[in-house]
Amino acid sequence: MTVVIVTVSDRAHKGVYDDVSGPEIEAILKEEFPDIYISRQIVPDERDLIRGALKKGTGVDFIITTGGTGISPRDITPDVTMEYCERRLPGIEEALRYESYRETPQAMLSRGAAGICGNTIIVNFPGSVRAVRLCTRVIAPIMAHAISMMRGEDHGSHHRKGTAQ
Repeated sequence: MTVVIVTVSDRAHKGVYDDVSGPEIEAILKEEFPDIYISRQIVPDERDLIRGALKKGTGVDFIITTGGTGISPRDITPDVTMEYCERRLPGIEEALRYESYRETPQAMLSRGAAGICGNTIIVNFPGSVRAVRLCTRVIAPIMAHAISMMRGEDHGSHHRKGTAQ
């Protein structure tokens, strides 16, 4: 399994504070999938740079973004994601918002999107560490199966820990 984690944050990009959400996603995924390959990058909340990060990740199994999913004027990650994707994955969006809402009503303000571009699944997570912990644990059980489906492979059971390569 190959994953690119893109942190979208003006302040983390400028070094005002350390990116903690990206490394948290990476740690959880490595725990779930020991053979996973992960790369990370940080971009500011700029349309062209977010799109460039998505394009750079083309060909990996998953691109997970963190940050820029709210309603502030600079929160544009879902907009760029949906412009970039060919097909939407509303079930992922709904599950992430539902599970997040169970933790905090502010989850209703998340605009995180999920979709497919080529053979890559792109999912937007909020930017907080608490949110990425929850979202990563929500999506991890379906990742191997989603990859199998994208590759046109048998839809057999791929939910066991560490089964996706």
